[in-house]
Amino acid sequence: MEFDFFWLAIGLAALGYFIGDGLKNFKNPAAKGLIESLDDDDSHELLKENQIHWFMGISKEDVKSLLQEYPDIPHITINGNVYYPKEKLREWLINIGA
Repeated sequence: MEFDFFWLAIGLAALGYFIGDGLKNFKNPAAKGLIESLDDDDSHELLKENQIHWFMGISKEDVKSLLQEYPDIPHITINGNVYYPKEKLREWLINIGA
């Protein structure tokens, strides 16, 4: 019985937080939410070639084919290792699809 009130209080607190956060951005639907604001930290992150398939959501074989077909994909070579800037790669993907 004691834990029932505890879980009820936790649920009400979470409900209040989410409703308050939604009302705060009611007039500005383009505002970033909590999860999206945490995503901003990866703008300077570099991906290795073996991580691109995970980022794009495609198979490793498809990444190899993509890299051969589009050699203009934004990349940086450091000490013989090829890295792909995450934000530039995201922009490139958006532009290539348009």
